[in-house]
Amino acid sequence: MTSTSAAAAQADSSDPEHFRQTAAAIEAQVQRVIVGQRDAVRGVLICLIADGHALLEGAPGLGKTTMVRAFAQALNLSSGRVQFTPDLMPADITGTTIFTDDPVEGLRSQFHRGPVFSSILLADEINRASPRTQSALLEAMQEATVTVAGETHALPRPFCVLATQNPVEMHGTYPLPEAQLDRFLLKLQFGFPSSSELLEIMAGDREDSLEVDNVADAGQLLAMHQLAKQVPVATSVLEHVGALILALQPSPEAPDIVREYVRLGPSPRGALALTTAGRITALLEGRHNLALDDIRAVALPALRHRVALNFDAEREAVDVETVISGALDRLAA
Repeated sequence: MTSTSAAAAQADSSDPEHFRQTAAAIEAQVQRVIVGQRDAVRGVLICLIADGHALLEGAPGLGKTTMVRAFAQALNLSSGRVQFTPDLMPADITGTTIFTDDPVEGLRSQFHRGPVFSSILLADEINRASPRTQSALLEAMQEATVTVAGETHALPRPFCVLATQNPVEMHGTYPLPEAQLDRFLLKLQFGFPSSSELLEIMAGDREDSLEVDNVADAGQLLAMHQLAKQVPVATSVLEHVGALILALQPSPEAPDIVREYVRLGPSPRGALALTTAGRITALLEGRHNLALDDIRAVALPALRHRVALNFDAEREAVDVETVISGALDRLAA
């Protein structure tokens, strides 16, 4: 792509209709190699446009890693991959400073970049590493920088962590702390394929279309991000988002299901995640303003990892989706 055509593409990405067409083209390319999982594909696209991060949860073998690679190819972005294991060290992610003895210049240091220096970082099975290693991503996810040996290095933009996570009930997992969970814009669930989808996977009908075409680039993605930030939001919608965040706090004024089962509610970052993801959803659906339907559409993926339940909820098999849906229904009443 020439510089002139690239500039034209970025300008076009500031048009809502071109935004929707570009997003649809990206989704179509990813769906060439992924059977089903449309909600997860849409969620990852929202995170990429928002310059945010996604936590992908599901059992092994459901296509999480394949989907991440497909997005990197469709957007022509650099990608890195880290397989999280119990013996992984922080330097294996961020990089390390190596000292060499040069015959002319003497002892000098050189920073060797780790896989985090990529536009899309696949953190595979992130909850199999120790908490110390998990926390190595905190600065990168929040500030888009990495500090090693007192020196701060900027990460490429856009920068997106797509972390896969096995269900916490599986053997050998370390639950992510609330501070790190809050850095993820959305938590997306990978469900088991339906009967027809499973047959399609086994038949290998997509073997001839495993190559993903490049349909956008970093410049277009950043232009889409800027357009999404300009989507207007009515005061009534902001009040609705604020009311939802407050309704999920375990306070005396909260709904019964929240008071009984919630240990920790979402932070103000959860409200920002709701409005950000909602703005992008509105554009993807062809609307030019944020509506309540957009908030409801992203409420579960934006909040399910920001609401911590207590032991009563675990004992009585009450899940976080039920709690969030209950709060949403009360506000809609």
